[in-house]
Amino acid sequence: MKKRIFSGMQPTNRLQLGNYLGALKNWVKLQDEPDTECIYCVVDLHANTTGYTPDTLKQSTREVAAAYIAAGLDPKKSIIFAQSSVPAHAQLGWMLGCITPLGWLNRMTQFKDKAGKDKEKASAGLYTYPVLMAADVLLYHGTHVPVGDDQKQHVELMRDIAISFNQHIAKRDFFPLPEPLIMGEATRVMSLRDGTAKMSKSAESDMSRINLTDDADAIANKIKKAKTDAGVVPANEAEFEGRPEARNLITIYAALADMSKQQVMNEFGGQQFSAFKNALSDLTVAKMGPITSRMRELMGDVAELDRILADSSDRANAIAEPILKQTKDILGFWSPR
Repeated sequence: MKKRIFSGMQPTNRLQLGNYLGALKNWVKLQDEPDTECIYCVVDLHANTTGYTPDTLKQSTREVAAAYIAAGLDPKKSIIFAQSSVPAHAQLGWMLGCITPLGWLNRMTQFKDKAGKDKEKASAGLYTYPVLMAADVLLYHGTHVPVGDDQKQHVELMRDIAISFNQHIAKRDFFPLPEPLIMGEATRVMSLRDGTAKMSKSAESDMSRINLTDDADAIANKIKKAKTDAGVVPANEAEFEGRPEARNLITIYAALADMSKQQVMNEFGGQQFSAFKNALSDLTVAKMGPITSRMRELMGDVAELDRILADSSDRANAIAEPILKQTKDILGFWSPR
């Protein structure tokens, strides 16, 4: 069976280095694997789980799609589309939600993290977010999902929902059981200001992240001011102990250079961080500069970007609609001939 990859990012705030190293860079590699079909979504329905932003949502969706393409995704090889342009996502999300026990959702740690202390004010959409995520993948009979460590629990829920549907309703193996794909050195890129916190596009301080839209001067300044400690660059794993910021900068360099962390430490171990930061700054600018330039070029031609999204939407619908139709038939829904 052909491997079918599905993944996506929300169009909330601007994408940053963690999104590139933890996801986009790996997505590009996957699209060139043999017998592999890649579907990459801008998950705008998920973005609304924390409130609607009608003034910026459309443009943010275009910007994320531009980032996908600028990072190396080829619309001729991969399907790149907006989630809301395929109505079957929401339809299947409802159907799967009706067979998902509350107890399974109560175990989802990400809701507790995002809802915070006042979870009574959180939206129902945020609570059922993992069910829609399951629908996103199962709708295309996805077989593999590139995720970070913090999303593995959601893939486990997808598998539980698929097993339940297959065993108790379909009575056959209708939905494949998706496998998580954890790839590369930088599965979890941390903040430049706090090595114990994940780099986030929504963090209050812009100095905590490198945005995909940052120019060379901004990148150099942020890396120069990135938090480190009084020690020298570690020479081995044991020297990472209690030094999260050192580990983070080494990890970023390794991911950008396609090296292992140990290879980076072999080259820089024992040096002062000032020298290492200069090398990291040069490397980051060299790798990210072309992506930033390509993003600006794409955002300057909205008509072409919209054409790409519309074409991919048609291709996604062509896969999704027959699978939704089969699902509705299994569930006993009436449908016109």
